[in-house]
Amino acid sequence: MAEQSTTGSGSGVGPRARRVLTGIASRSWEHPGDRAALAALRRIPVFDDVLRRLFGFFGEKPIRLAFQANAVRVSPNQFPRVYALYVDVARTLDVPVDKYDLLISQTPIVNAGAYGMDKPFIILNSGMVSLLDDDELAYIIGHELGHILSDHVLYRTMTQLLLNLAQMGFPVVGLAARVVLVALLEWNRKSELSSDRAGLLAVQDPEVAMRAMLKMAGGATRDDTNLQEFIQQAEEYRTTGDVADQVYKILNLIGTTHPFWVLRLAETRAWIESGEYDRILRGDYARRGDPDPRYQEDLREAADSYKKGAKDILDGLAGAARNVGDVILGGFKR
Repeated sequence: MAEQSTTGSGSGVGPRARRVLTGIASRSWEHPGDRAALAALRRIPVFDDVLRRLFGFFGEKPIRLAFQANAVRVSPNQFPRVYALYVDVARTLDVPVDKYDLLISQTPIVNAGAYGMDKPFIILNSGMVSLLDDDELAYIIGHELGHILSDHVLYRTMTQLLLNLAQMGFPVVGLAARVVLVALLEWNRKSELSSDRAGLLAVQDPEVAMRAMLKMAGGATRDDTNLQEFIQQAEEYRTTGDVADQVYKILNLIGTTHPFWVLRLAETRAWIESGEYDRILRGDYARRGDPDPRYQEDLREAADSYKKGAKDILDGLAGAARNVGDVILGGFKR
């Protein structure tokens, strides 16, 4: 019999058992567009080297301190309710709870993030902790833990640093690295679709996941919103053909870090309806240590998922980033 974990429910329906996904590999939940985009970035000459040089310029410890300087580490004695949720989510995704720090930062902005390189950590904004109920917050924690398990954190941290440097007018960022930043933003949005699935697997309740998305989109409580109407809103993107692809192109142009919540809900529902979610809960999933799928297979799946328009974006960004890699490295050497 499968091992199960039990947690309280913020919806007031009492404890609910969740299947422990023993040894689950992150590619079990990764969106094909995420896997293909990340694989493409890693195959661009000197791309990783560029990012690690940038990380090394600042240093791992200073970056950790900068992110954590205005935050409180969650523990059994500090935010014990949140800590209990974290313990349950980590157990469900089969991760030691003491492996990654979880912190809460005082800000009304409803957001969260996973950052770092060798020692990743998660930060929840206090505005999010206040807005979401226990199950919804567990979904967000699972989402951020998914970023770490999918090895997203180095690239997400670099994206944030490049965004900050670009806003400050840093000369290297103002020239060649802007193209790399666009490539990172394109991948970053795809990575959110993967981690949405990880969050769903952490709570194992689609309604909880969609309810959290509704709150993140509108910033309102359950009394002021209607989940079914939000789902219907998302259906508009799934029933209008290539419109979703055009939206992704617009997102790429305006430089946003996250796809729209309506799109994310539609993508999550599509994954559930594909049967993959239920298959994982039945125990049919890739384990850690299993061979990774071939790169060309990932590209084929991404092409099927995003069609020709999105694939053109990925190819174009990869080529542009390849051309400016040496220029960026030259900027650091000067």
